[in-house]
Amino acid sequence: MASNNNQEIEIKFCIAGLRALSRKLRAAGFRIVTRRAHEMNTLYDLPGGVLRGRKELLRLRKYGAEWTLTHKSGKKTGRHSSRQELETGVGDGKKMDAILRALGYSPSFRYEKFRAEWTDGKGQVVVDETPIGNFCEIEGAPRWIDATAGKLGVREAEYITKNYAGLFLDWKTQTKSSAKEMTFRAAGNRSRRAT
Repeated sequence: MASNNNQEIEIKFCIAGLRALSRKLRAAGFRIVTRRAHEMNTLYDLPGGVLRGRKELLRLRKYGAEWTLTHKSGKKTGRHSSRQELETGVGDGKKMDAILRALGYSPSFRYEKFRAEWTDGKGQVVVDETPIGNFCEIEGAPRWIDATAGKLGVREAEYITKNYAGLFLDWKTQTKSSAKEMTFRAAGNRSRRAT
C-alpha cells in the first residue's frame, strides 16, 4: 500500500516463528488492523512480456472479499525497495479480469498467501504465510522501517528487497520444484490451501 505520494518503500524478512513475531509486534506498540485473511494475486502482462521488460507490474488482488487493481513501476533497490504505486479498489474482480483480457493482457503469474496487517499509526507491518515460507513486510518511511526492524530484532543483513515473483524463482531453484505459480496447490503445500 503506497503512501499519499504513491511511493511504496518497504523491506521483507523471513519469519522464524509467527507467534514470537506477534508478541514482538504487540510489545513494540503495534495493533492488528486486518486479521489473517486469504489473498490471491494475479499479475497480467502483454504478449512478449512488455510490462516485465519495463520492470512494471499490473496486479489484480483479491484480499478477503475486497478486490484491488495495482500498477507498480520505477523500482529502485538499495537498503529498501522503492517504487511508484497506483492502486484502486475494484467492485467486480471477474469483470476486471475480462476487461484486462479484452485489452490484450493475460495472466502471467499467480501467487497466494494468508496475510494479517498491523500498524503503530506511522507505518504498516504485514505478516504473510506463503507456499514458500513465512515473510514479514515493513512499509513506511526509511528511518521508520529501520527502527521497526530493530524493535523486531531484524538486522539489515536480513532485509529482502525482492518481490514474491523473485522469491518464488529462488525457491524453485533451491527446491528444484516444477511449480509454475506460487499457490499452495502448485507448490505442494496443501495444508494451508484456502478452502
